[in-house]
Amino acid sequence: MLAGAASTVLLVGCSPGSGSDGSGDGPSAADRARARVARDSEALAGRYAAVIAAHPALAELLEPLRAEVVRHAEAFGGGASATPSASESESAAGSGSASPSPVPADEKAALAELVTAEKELSDRRGKALLEVPGELARLMASVAAAGAGHAFLLTEGAK
Repeated sequence: MLAGAASTVLLVGCSPGSGSDGSGDGPSAADRARARVARDSEALAGRYAAVIAAHPALAELLEPLRAEVVRHAEAFGGGASATPSASESESAAGSGSASPSPVPADEKAALAELVTAEKELSDRRGKALLEVPGELARLMASVAAAGAGHAFLLTEGAK
């Protein structure tokens, strides 16, 4: 519920191209930050998909959060799809952005990994806010807040 409201706020009036400083020949710092956030969200969405595949009983809890993470990636110009392939899920499961290990066999441990991934990503995004211009910073702040909300919901779901 909390996560859905945050995503609604963050997606209104935001486009992947806004906030670029437009200077220089290469990608701006804002463009690089936007791409990094999109990649991180794509990897996290893949991690959610991997946990759902390993623990179908958690799908009711995890699928809405995963769908929101996909929307986050798309808001930053990423190409995350609503249904990632098995290879995307496997590569995300091994990426440093979400978790370097396979999905734990224990549901509570799998949820704990997602909580850790959400918190770490939220913290990283919060710190990066100082390096990007206004609109992008606001979008990143919204997504960081949504990630913190996801961590809370996952913690409650593990009880």
